[in-house]
Amino acid sequence: MEMTLKTNEEQIQKSKSAKLILLFAMVSMTMMFAGLTSAFVVSKSRADWLKNFELPSAFYWSTAVIIGCSVTFYLAKKAMQKDNRIAVTSLLLATLALGILFVVLQFQGFGQIVAQGYYFTGEGSSITTTFLYVVTVTHLLHLAGGIISLLIIIYNHFKQKYNSSQTLGIELGAMYWHFLDLLWVYLFLFLFFFK
Repeated sequence: MEMTLKTNEEQIQKSKSAKLILLFAMVSMTMMFAGLTSAFVVSKSRADWLKNFELPSAFYWSTAVIIGCSVTFYLAKKAMQKDNRIAVTSLLLATLALGILFVVLQFQGFGQIVAQGYYFTGEGSSITTTFLYVVTVTHLLHLAGGIISLLIIIYNHFKQKYNSSQTLGIELGAMYWHFLDLLWVYLFLFLFFFK
């Protein structure tokens, strides 16, 4: 009995520590994007700022897709808490597919910008498109971390390392994925209203 209590206390402590570390990481990422978006606002006073720039339609679609990712990840976490392994598998794979679709749509958005004659670097670039590129690519790099963690979660799920009483990996993955979702929605709305 005493051993079980000690193990439970250790699990609770490990869970709190892991969530706190992830929270610190998310706060530092938030500060980085706050700095980037602040620089975006300050640079708007420049003469070479594009006045009639429209966000590509692929960015609208990618916003809907990443919200879908958060929904499927949330449902996967809930299914794991009920030990519904079949639903967890389907939902985690759906999250992965939507995450990959998000990345594809982001690159399509870059293609749409270039097709309009706007470039991110070089002679044909502007400060508007360069900032858009920096912000979006930085988010994609963080998303790559999210996809890698999702692949690890899927692998661990297939190895049956999670169950209704052991969900820490899925919880941490869901926290990070929801953070990425909120971050992209913030960036999208910011770019939509401040472009």
